[in-house]
Amino acid sequence: MFRLLCIGLPLLARVAVAVPATLSERCDAPNPPASSLTESVAAISSGPLPFDTEMGDVETVHREPFDAVPVGPEPASSGVSIEHGHGSEVVGFGPTSRKKNVVYYADWSIYDAAFLPQQLPAEDITHLLYAFAGIEDDGSVVSMDPWADEEKMLSVPGGPGRNDTQGLNDVHGAVEQVFLLKKRHRHMKTLLSIGGWNMSQSGKFAPVLNTNEGRIRFAKTAVNLLANWGLDGIDIDYEYPINEREAVGFVDLLRECRKALDEYASLHNQRYHYLLTAAVSAAQQHYKWLDMPAIDRYLDAWHLMAYDYAGSWDDLSGDQSNVFHDATNPHRTRANSDQAVNDYVAAGVNPEKIILGIPLYGRSFMNTDGPGKPYEGVGKGSIEKGVWLYRDLPRPGSVVNLNRDIIAAYSYDNATRELVTYDNMETTTLKAEYLGKKGLGGAVFWEASGDRSGDESLIKAVARKMALLDISMNMLSYPQSQFSNIRNATRW
Repeated sequence: MFRLLCIGLPLLARVAVAVPATLSERCDAPNPPASSLTESVAAISSGPLPFDTEMGDVETVHREPFDAVPVGPEPASSGVSIEHGHGSEVVGFGPTSRKKNVVYYADWSIYDAAFLPQQLPAEDITHLLYAFAGIEDDGSVVSMDPWADEEKMLSVPGGPGRNDTQGLNDVHGAVEQVFLLKKRHRHMKTLLSIGGWNMSQSGKFAPVLNTNEGRIRFAKTAVNLLANWGLDGIDIDYEYPINEREAVGFVDLLRECRKALDEYASLHNQRYHYLLTAAVSAAQQHYKWLDMPAIDRYLDAWHLMAYDYAGSWDDLSGDQSNVFHDATNPHRTRANSDQAVNDYVAAGVNPEKIILGIPLYGRSFMNTDGPGKPYEGVGKGSIEKGVWLYRDLPRPGSVVNLNRDIIAAYSYDNATRELVTYDNMETTTLKAEYLGKKGLGGAVFWEASGDRSGDESLIKAVARKMALLDISMNMLSYPQSQFSNIRNATRW
């Protein structure tokens, strides 16, 4: 039986804490057999992604300040020279023990969430995934919202004036602001994330997976968009291969993308390694199809979507992003992140390439007596019904329950009987300890608009806990870009 402690929190919430075995004991403990997940999926936006889609102690180390990121030549062992204009710039490749703090930024955040790239805690982000580019019927990769991506002039409400450019052939929108962040924060690499839940479920990946022509077109147009927008790599979010044929096609797609990225760097005499990553499932029924050794040859990182283990598509409430299985209440943890991590590593994936997903939102269950119990309906949500952003949690009047043993938290309102499963400062810090214990490469957050600012930021909390972060430098030379402010960045 757990010992319960109560701790005062803002928003009239209290915390009930379950005191567990040590984290080291849990990391070394075997996983229970994976349980089956529900068969039905509710309709959902292209934001938080449903987990089940089948109609189915770490040592503290000194953290180097980011303003010490090198901007000139380094010893050759830590970097390579990149030629652009009349000079050269060293792009460093830090030791693999440096952690990655990866964050998704969704272009639609400029609308309802009113969250702009300028508001990102860029000093604490090593990789920014710009989501999402879309796929046309022939496999071409395109902007899904040119107004948000390239056209709209963006300024922070109540903040300083715009710092965008005014040239006739300049790119604006979120793309310009992300590039400005790159220039100010040379440690932050930016990747074009392609696909997502909606794009995957609408069949747009079919020509890409099934035809060589489609894969070539996908890779070339993705690299072209990367060059136009001034990005450092490609992130593929396909949810999910459902059979062996699609799994083979996925490997072929990654091979083609790796080839196209390398050819682009070679064409422009850039000794720079453009990144290739992918979002991958933590659900056994999905990742069982993946040829992990083959995929691992091409990927720089696996972004493990360790969330959406429970939601509106389930019959019972549950934890949506727990690390471990709860043997005392198995219905609340129908899946767990540790099982997925162990399976990927057992298949040959280097744990340093696995980036653990952390959600910046919570999922609501109404009229329920607790986790693993029946419920009726979902809560109102911040923007999307049933989904509360972390910045809006816990709900006023609720009690926060923290279970350190499984690394999970939820808030519960006894009056309204609303349960919200989400990650808070405590669980996120424990997850940072967990990934350090397991030797994982870092954390990836979905998505930035859900976070709080300042000391309450989960993104910042993980950066502090991981301490020694990747400070390899980004690329600023894009001579092929159609946009003058990207193309002329070194003189801008």
